[in-house]
Amino acid sequence: MKTISIGTALTILASAAHGAECVDAKAAKAGFILERPGIHSEFRPAAAGMVSVANEYQSQSPQTQFLFGGLIEVFRDSETGQLAMIPFSDLRKLFPLKAGAKSKTVFVRLAANKQPKGTETLEINVKGKETFSLGDCKYNVLAVRQTIKNEAGKTQDEFTALYAPDLQAVLARRYDEGTNAESVVGYEVIKPLPN
Repeated sequence: MKTISIGTALTILASAAHGAECVDAKAAKAGFILERPGIHSEFRPAAAGMVSVANEYQSQSPQTQFLFGGLIEVFRDSETGQLAMIPFSDLRKLFPLKAGAKSKTVFVRLAANKQPKGTETLEINVKGKETFSLGDCKYNVLAVRQTIKNEAGKTQDEFTALYAPDLQAVLARRYDEGTNAESVVGYEVIKPLPN
């Protein structure tokens, strides 16, 4: 009978415990948690290709989002109000995303007691594949450039989402890409939802 040292046994146990924290595509179907300082987000698959995300912030009220495919926000609810983004085309045609894919989706933003200010356009450009690390976990992500323009064509928001198709989640956003001001804001921890 072979014996192993206590140090080797502890290393094996620590590796197994660390490995148990990584969420794969199968485990993601049961939901998972993403965290970084100041935010705790619980992701749960919902009907019709939606992903429900419950965000708890350190410095503001909780928020619930519904993201189509885990990427495109279509509804948001918080103590400050509700917001819906109604697309004028079928979002299902955008998925599955592939490197090189480009699309434009016209939508209207609706909020309670506010008239819409016109349509907006979401431009998506899937620039390529990358690897993103969350602690000891590594995920294949697509770099998805998202640009939102108002009816006059002026850019309202622009960033690159590092989107993990297996998880149906954006793990990070890259802002001011290719400039001296480039920054990445992303989650740092992933774990399964408790049973």
